[in-house]
Amino acid sequence: MSEELQRIMAINDPYLLLREVTTRLADAQQEVTELARLRRRVVQDLHAQGLSYAQIAEKAGLSRGRIHQIRHTGPAPEGAFLGTGSVIVATPLRRDDERGRTVVAVDDVSSGKRLEDLARTYGLDVTSEHVPVSGEIDLNRDGLIVVCGPRMSQDMWDTYAQDPVLRWERADDGPWTVVDRRTGTVHRSGQDSDPARSYDVGYLGRLPRPDGNGSLLAIAGIHTQGSLGVAQLLASDLNALWGQVGQHAFSMLVGVEYDPETSEPQSVELVCPLYRHDEETEA
Repeated sequence: MSEELQRIMAINDPYLLLREVTTRLADAQQEVTELARLRRRVVQDLHAQGLSYAQIAEKAGLSRGRIHQIRHTGPAPEGAFLGTGSVIVATPLRRDDERGRTVVAVDDVSSGKRLEDLARTYGLDVTSEHVPVSGEIDLNRDGLIVVCGPRMSQDMWDTYAQDPVLRWERADDGPWTVVDRRTGTVHRSGQDSDPARSYDVGYLGRLPRPDGNGSLLAIAGIHTQGSLGVAQLLASDLNALWGQVGQHAFSMLVGVEYDPETSEPQSVELVCPLYRHDEETEA
């Protein structure tokens, strides 16, 4: 019996006991989920290296049937791309100066909801919150996914500025762009082009937290349709992204063709290489 369990069992106050047991059960369930994810990941990695299930079973002291079961059941390893245990999805609030009130953009709500649903399919607990109009947000938390561009938050501007390859900046004629410092390419939204077209650019990156004790996932479009495109990419290609970057810091851009009436992405494709930041530092 663990010391933590002994401590809980010794509580005399029934209401405190109920709270402690409930909290401990939730924590334990998260731990079980992440251990199962890690176990499946190890089996998949060993099998990908060329070992048979029988060989893995023999070396691990388990049955072949058990190894096969582990490989095909439980939470998928790629869920760790989003976080471990639980995630927080933050989307921005906006100021409607004409009406004098705070509002949310429909596309931001849709992006957040799709990311939340995706995280739940991987057995992650999910909470949601908003980046206030002031742009101030505590980025020093585990499992944080922030859907917010640099112009709406100084905290996020400082975070995006740590990207060694992709830089947000304003074009001479005013609109926001993303500049690929490796190639010199300036990525611009179709909404800001002449003639305008239903095309946007979305950014996805894992960037360092301000306290240096972890990272966060940052998602932004030059306009809101870009964020929707990133959410669609994650829903369709998370396994491939996990295979390429794991939990390393990285950044990438996608081009999004969307329906002008609904903003729904019609096609999403990479418009620059997927940059792993440790490799960029070495280069």
